[in-house]
Amino acid sequence: MPYVMPYTPPMRKTSVYLDEEQAERLARLARSEGRPQAEIIRDAIGAYRPPPRRDRDFALAEGFERVDEDPRPISAIPEGELMRGFGE
Repeated sequence: MPYVMPYTPPMRKTSVYLDEEQAERLARLARSEGRPQAEIIRDAIGAYRPPPRRDRDFALAEGFERVDEDPRPISAIPEGELMRGFGE
């Protein structure tokens, strides 16, 4: 009886480098769930949510007031300007 491949959307093959512990954990998960390792990796990528980006305008956060009259956000002030007089 010939093997019939079930329909799957087009896939692109890639390589993933895992350390020994990660590879063993992936193999254990695949065995215990009865699923291919690639499917587990695809599900993990699909579930991944990057951490939220931090607000870079921290000097204007609640509770902190600017001590100058410069209307620019701190992130827009060139570093040389910010460092002027520092340590003197």
